[in-house]
Amino acid sequence: MTVVWLYSLVSVILVSLISLIGVLAFSLKEENLKKILLYLVSFSAGGLFGHAFIHMIPEAVGENGFGLQVSLYILIGIITSFIVEKFLQWRHCHIPTSEEHPHSFAYMNLFGDAVHNFIDGLIIGGSYLANIPLGIATTLAVVFHEIPQEIGDFGVLIYGGFNKSRAIFLNFSTALTAIFGTIVALSVGFLIQDFIPFLIPFAAGNFIYIAGSDLIPELRKEEPGFLRSALQLTAFVLGVLMLFSLVFLE
Repeated sequence: MTVVWLYSLVSVILVSLISLIGVLAFSLKEENLKKILLYLVSFSAGGLFGHAFIHMIPEAVGENGFGLQVSLYILIGIITSFIVEKFLQWRHCHIPTSEEHPHSFAYMNLFGDAVHNFIDGLIIGGSYLANIPLGIATTLAVVFHEIPQEIGDFGVLIYGGFNKSRAIFLNFSTALTAIFGTIVALSVGFLIQDFIPFLIPFAAGNFIYIAGSDLIPELRKEEPGFLRSALQLTAFVLGVLMLFSLVFLE
């Protein structure tokens, strides 16, 4: 049990520190940053799909069989992600931006990001409760997703009227909710036997939604071109292969 707590907390702290990457991104020119982000998004999408279908769903099926229960838990994960995205993270504000009046969408983005990070923490903790290799694979999948996401979140806060130092502080503060999520998962997981069979397919649904609804559409916004499309496909496949390679740890 001590080893599970140690692995889980170290992993979630590393994930939380990724929130600081946004400031590094702003040292790049916007055009270069956009090009890099597209390939990071491709890699992240492949990693999330790969983890959901190669690790999490087989883990859930291996424990409980592929019945109606597993399917419902996956769907609950997808629906939960939809709720977080639609009701917590997206608002319009037509008042000009300034430090005295950050856009309301920036505040809503912070709240939604805090909820999302809490769920990531639950997923990481629950994965380590299932087994250590699954926890490591989950942590990597979350890391792949968090890098482009945190860069985007930092950009939203800057656009919303915050200066860089305040944007960094607020982004890091919301990232810390992941640690709380992991602590909750570890505490509840040891007390409630049925928690892990729910959380693993729930997490798979969460990852499927993020990859399919958020990341893939971003790639489709790019102007068509064979070379760029081929590179994005390559990055996507590499993301899948990276998670597939972790099968050999199990």
